[in-house]
Amino acid sequence: MSSELMEALRQLAREKNIDEYEMLDRLEGQLASTYQRILDLENETRVVIDRESGRIYLYELIPAGGTEEEPVFDEKDITPGDVSRIAAQAAKTVIMSTIREAERERIFEEYSDRVGESVTGTVQQSDSRYTLIKLREGVEALLPPAEQPHNERYDHNQRIKAYIIEVRKTANEPAIVVSRTHPGLIRRLFELEVPEIYDGIVEIKAVAREPGMRSKVAVSSRESGLDPVGACVGPKGSRVRMIVSELRGERIDVVPWSEEPTSYVANALSPAKVSNVVVDESSHTATVIVPDDQLSLAIGKEGQNARLAAKLTGWRIDIKSHSQASDSGLASIIAHEEGADEEFDGRCVAMTSSGLRCRNKARPGSVYCGVHEKEAAAS
Repeated sequence: MSSELMEALRQLAREKNIDEYEMLDRLEGQLASTYQRILDLENETRVVIDRESGRIYLYELIPAGGTEEEPVFDEKDITPGDVSRIAAQAAKTVIMSTIREAERERIFEEYSDRVGESVTGTVQQSDSRYTLIKLREGVEALLPPAEQPHNERYDHNQRIKAYIIEVRKTANEPAIVVSRTHPGLIRRLFELEVPEIYDGIVEIKAVAREPGMRSKVAVSSRESGLDPVGACVGPKGSRVRMIVSELRGERIDVVPWSEEPTSYVANALSPAKVSNVVVDESSHTATVIVPDDQLSLAIGKEGQNARLAAKLTGWRIDIKSHSQASDSGLASIIAHEEGADEEFDGRCVAMTSSGLRCRNKARPGSVYCGVHEKEAAAS
């Protein structure tokens, strides 16, 4: 090689952010093995490249004693006359290999720092094994079947957003694994659509998700007077509608977060109207009382609404209608949520036609006397 080629290698190393000394060390090793094969030598060879002139020297390592652990060699200069021709081909191989490895390392470092972020790409291939997503030129991500909502199908060149869950090194390119089911994707989509979340004014406290079906998001505001739910939903639902569209129609309930468990659980069961919540700290259970006509809404189809509310709040939720609560001896709770100012005193809570409270004693397990219980049941 010439000094001009050495300078070209240095320039390439700077442009590609490659360690030039490491590249030259690899080139020396490549040349040594190449010449040992070409010259059919029994002994090992060593190549030295002058770092200034680019001149190449080839030496045969001749055993000269020492021990098996620390052998001693004499170096015999066997530099051939056509060394530059072979060196040029070896240099091309080493340079291309080094550039590919350096690019793989850069991709790994870039995306391993982005685990937990969302990315946008185009679908390149989709089958039963995986979906391949092109993030940018030369960079692809894997979307495994387990990370795909069951109701989603992907078309070639379709643009989608996904959530990075893992980046690992492989024998070839770094494996960037993404998800469309992770709750973190909901968080990132809200950050993209809601400036107040991106700026930290509104905070997402919790997300519960059944991918492709329904999600619940609890939000709070760090600024008094700002409605966090309204900020997330947007004017006429414009902001949340964009997220729903990205998630192929997945329903999203945005509810206000509260430090008070009773309020938080009640909010989490939205859109059902909750009459009362009683929490048991020892069992971490919340007993929820709802009007009879709200029971099915509170529980949701196949229990989905209640299940998501429990995931969102972290409380075990037991939902009862007014009728069920009366039958199970929770009369005092109903009396309180229906507006009683004092603890339930055992008297019927019904109001007579004169506007006065009934004086009869309530039946066991009920808030009504025998007469008014029949009237309540008939109404």
